[in-house]
Amino acid sequence: MLSSIIALISSLVLTAIFLPWLIIFMHSHHEGQEIRDEGPKWHQKKSGTPTMGGTIFVLAAVVSTLWVTIWQHDLTKTVWILIISLLGYGIIGFLDDGIKLYYKRNLGLRAWQKLLLQIIIAVVIVLIAASDGFKFGLYIPFVGVVDSVVLFTIFIIFWLVGFSNAVNLSDGLDGLATGLSIIAYGTYAYLAYKQNNLAILIFCMSVIGGLITFLIFNHKPAKIFMGDAGSLALGGGLAAVSIFLNRPWSLLLIGIVFVCETASVILQVISFQTTGKRIFKMTPIHHHFEMLGWSEWKVDIVFWLVGLVGSILYIVIWG
Repeated sequence: MLSSIIALISSLVLTAIFLPWLIIFMHSHHEGQEIRDEGPKWHQKKSGTPTMGGTIFVLAAVVSTLWVTIWQHDLTKTVWILIISLLGYGIIGFLDDGIKLYYKRNLGLRAWQKLLLQIIIAVVIVLIAASDGFKFGLYIPFVGVVDSVVLFTIFIIFWLVGFSNAVNLSDGLDGLATGLSIIAYGTYAYLAYKQNNLAILIFCMSVIGGLITFLIFNHKPAKIFMGDAGSLALGGGLAAVSIFLNRPWSLLLIGIVFVCETASVILQVISFQTTGKRIFKMTPIHHHFEMLGWSEWKVDIVFWLVGLVGSILYIVIWG
């Protein structure tokens, strides 16, 4: 659809205009990413790289989605839900990044503060959906569709919080989360097109446009990182898209790399606390492969291919 292509171009151009300005601004003010001491030692050379680049592509996607849906007379509550999911989680990440930069440390918002804000945004989304007559039915494998507002609310909170943090965990190598997100949002754009859902298609294409430009500056060696402002936003947006396309479980396969990254951290913690032994050399799992001697480019390409295969399998089987 022409309008979705226009949305992609709009976001792409806006990001291309403002992202270089942010890089220059960050450099001139000597603001940059603080690298974790417990991470791979060779990542220390990335310390000082400008961050919070996600702010630009998130705002570009929001602006493009808004003006194109208004132009197409399709500014529905679903669009507002998607914007709130992307922008809301982006604001949480912005606050987290801002605190890190201001205090020159790798600790931003405390875990409970971040979780509370993430839950509040999820509840707001549920309330908007309820006001729009959304059917709160959740398909549970081997059980069927369960019509329960309470169950669905819990699920939405879990899905939004879970996947916003999952994408955040995946944002540990130059270009990794950016490429994976382009693949995932591209898959949902295709599904939205097949379902003739113009609003979600425009939203996904707007996000993709911003990410395409961002990848030019974010691939190794990265000139800027997306920060939590980008990764939390992308995860929240993906979760919302999967839910409001009525395909929530699709994210387990389309976002298979995000799932594996999160699972690796959980398994590592459980193993270490119960046996004192580590399953992986380092988590999230992309660091494990780095420790095995893989280059960042090799990890990126293999993980992108895994994400692409997961998306293709979903489309072939259920698309």
